[in-house]
Amino acid sequence: MNVRRRSSAAALAAIAVIGAAAAPAVAADPSPSSSPSRTAPSGLYGTTDPQYDGVWRQSLALLAQDTAGVVPSSTAVKWLTDQQCANGAFAPFRADPAADCDGKTPIDTNNTAAAVQALWAVGGHGDVVESALGWLKSVQNEDGGWGYSPGTPSDANSTSVVVGALTATETDPEKVVKDGKSPYDALLTFALPCAEDKGAGAFAFQPDKDGKLLPNADATAAGVLGALGEGLVAEAADKADAASCTDADKPTREGAAANAAAYLTATLAKDGHLVSALGGSADQPDYGNTADAVVALAAQGGAGKAAEPLAWLEKNAAKWAAESGPAAYAQLIFAAHATGTDPRDFGGTDLVEKLNATGPAPQGVAAKDTASANTDEKSDEKDDDSPFGVWWFVGACLVFGIGIGFLLSNRNKKQQP
Repeated sequence: MNVRRRSSAAALAAIAVIGAAAAPAVAADPSPSSSPSRTAPSGLYGTTDPQYDGVWRQSLALLAQDTAGVVPSSTAVKWLTDQQCANGAFAPFRADPAADCDGKTPIDTNNTAAAVQALWAVGGHGDVVESALGWLKSVQNEDGGWGYSPGTPSDANSTSVVVGALTATETDPEKVVKDGKSPYDALLTFALPCAEDKGAGAFAFQPDKDGKLLPNADATAAGVLGALGEGLVAEAADKADAASCTDADKPTREGAAANAAAYLTATLAKDGHLVSALGGSADQPDYGNTADAVVALAAQGGAGKAAEPLAWLEKNAAKWAAESGPAAYAQLIFAAHATGTDPRDFGGTDLVEKLNATGPAPQGVAAKDTASANTDEKSDEKDDDSPFGVWWFVGACLVFGIGIGFLLSNRNKKQQP
């Protein structure tokens, strides 16, 4: 297939180039994970230590900007492409991109798949995308799915984010098989049946040590999008489906997505948001996973299905995003996009402006309101020379041999914009 750049012709016609003098200062990121001893590399969004999430947050930032009608900084795009290893994979962060990747470089599927979605969206990097896709296919597991690190057991989150990279690049996941199994086959193995007393219809991250599937809201939001063949950026379904869980003799991926959406709806009904608890502490609102759930619910059953958690985010998420940085703003922009909400007036916050202020000034922005830009149909701009046919972060960040699961809760070259 040909590499295509998703773009809005109307928006491109209205692009206004911003001069260097208009560059906003990089906003301070007061996240608790900040490392004052390290300076964020030039071109990177956010100011916290990028060791574990540099490529992820950069990918989400660029993808969110493209979704909101913003042409990202070429410096920011170059920062991302420079992070790629020669084999096509991406690690969370490479302090010296000029150095060769080796066996100690913590490459992974999640960062690679997120980078694919971002670079596909901004265009101009068909060779980088092709190489990354080739690596992802090379590390596919025998069950058809992917784990966070090459060779680790498949999980719902990692498999789903790779599905998003495949579909974003017009690669049919059903045709990406290993030992006759596709990514969709792998995803269905993580789906809990409706007959379960707890977690009916949910997705598990992966089986526990005893082989039992335990419901996981984060994995469920990711699983809905993966089963539907959607990426980090998703559109609302045209037709609303009832929120009910129904077992079938032969489960389908669409049925699994509907069952999982029913689980999310029931889980969100109590407070309007998801919760998380770390280290035995009391349950806390989980803003990132709630934003991912909004995207999943809208993609499966229409924007109205996500109205309650969306309203909660509009009322409560601004402080969290300011403390958490660019990836958080991106997640909220994805939630706004999926529900047809204006990201420039999200509960009174201009998410696009806030995101732009966390890194290099963008090249340009659409002159018309982003709200209407979000509803425009995006046209596919074909590259005649290219030979081939983008939720919380996902996965356990198994890096540097520390043995700790770190959960992060996103052909020939075309001309770079």
